[in-house]
Amino acid sequence: MAALRARQPAHSLIAVPRVLEPLTQVQVRNILTRTTGYLEGVTSHSLQPYRGCGYGRSLCGVACYVQHHGLLTRGAVWGHFVEARSNAAGSYRENVARERRWARRARGEFSIFLSSATDPFVPQERRQGITRAVLDAMLDEPPDALLVQTHAPDVARELPRLRALAQRCRLRVQLSIESDRDRLPGLPPPAATVAARIDAARRLRDAGLFTVVTLAPLHPIAEPQAFFARLSECADAVVIDHFIEGDGTPDGARTRRTALPAAMERVHPGSTQLAYRDAMVALARAALPGRVGVGRDGFAGRYA
Repeated sequence: MAALRARQPAHSLIAVPRVLEPLTQVQVRNILTRTTGYLEGVTSHSLQPYRGCGYGRSLCGVACYVQHHGLLTRGAVWGHFVEARSNAAGSYRENVARERRWARRARGEFSIFLSSATDPFVPQERRQGITRAVLDAMLDEPPDALLVQTHAPDVARELPRLRALAQRCRLRVQLSIESDRDRLPGLPPPAATVAARIDAARRLRDAGLFTVVTLAPLHPIAEPQAFFARLSECADAVVIDHFIEGDGTPDGARTRRTALPAAMERVHPGSTQLAYRDAMVALARAALPGRVGVGRDGFAGRYA
């Protein structure tokens, strides 16, 4: 598969958006949000340096779960706005001691999901540096555990900071690669190619970071055995999450209102059912024994 074999600089393969979305600057009182619901069993807190997403009009934005969250979108169209929380690092420093005490008392440890709603490495991060400043603040006041979740190869630009953080807390870097396909029929291109993201995962792992590839939501895979074999070479674990059970509804009702399911069915009939996920999990476990997580268990770092 040419997409998997290509070896190009990850930063050169960002496909969309061609024009950065309008960016607003805001101040937040407490950047550390105590988790509830799906994330409560994953980390004690989430941290969002940005609201909105510069990748929202790419492939990953088509069925992004966050577009259904009214408190986050506030009536705006997902993919058409980005809000930079300019005091995120300062807010972290101001609130970390109190939130650490609460987390250790209520949840057993102080752990952070960076970030659960908006990618911490949106295109605007290159100029704004808000996520970078947050990582610097964490170096001074580290959590017990940090989970960095991104769709962007730009995460590899922060290797020095991430390596330093890995010496101060339990760190996992999770990079979303939903399939070995770069396109689904009728849908926009991805924010970064499969090849670029695999290259970034390899760089992270080669640097000694615990690296996880997340297939979330799982898309139809053209050559599953070859794909999972390739992931076994660049990741310490994989997480597979279908939009059924993964989008906040038991039957995937939110995602079914988007264009993603129809495109998936055109490529691989049956891929919109949990049976397809289970078949991919079995193939993944053959390639990565003991290193495959499913759904929320996977995001919580529980693999089998």
